[in-house]
Amino acid sequence: MPEDPSTAPSPTAAEDAALQGALAAAHTAVWGYAVVGTALPPEQRGPAGAARQAHRDLRDQLAELLTSRGVEPVGAEGGYALPSPVTSAEDAAGLAVTLEDGTSAAWTWVLDQATEVGTRELGVATLTAAELRAVTWRGAAGRTPVTTPFPGLPAS
Repeated sequence: MPEDPSTAPSPTAAEDAALQGALAAAHTAVWGYAVVGTALPPEQRGPAGAARQAHRDLRDQLAELLTSRGVEPVGAEGGYALPSPVTSAEDAAGLAVTLEDGTSAAWTWVLDQATEVGTRELGVATLTAAELRAVTWRGAAGRTPVTTPFPGLPAS
């Protein structure tokens, strides 16, 4: 007996689930960069504002993509727990690294699940942009090395 097409899983179901995770990471980053920006001296807030805007743009793009596929985009949480207190510019840079690393992990999963060429292209571009931002923030946080050989994958 053939499968009823109305109950068959979408060919992009796994990809869509991974995109939901990337959207959740974008929500987290938008919220987190507000914290980063407020902990930095005014003359150092430019990169945090630019990163926050990049994550907003990505969030909006993902929500639109998911909606176009008939998938309800995951919403932002009411608040997020910080991994550690942010009381200095160095702490702020460390939080930015955490945000970008979280984004990278989410997009690595998207790339693993992607079936659509456009999703793969978006994934590579987003993963690259996240690592470039993370390099700058790692330097500001005093972390070495400043680069990650395989962004989004566990260190060990």
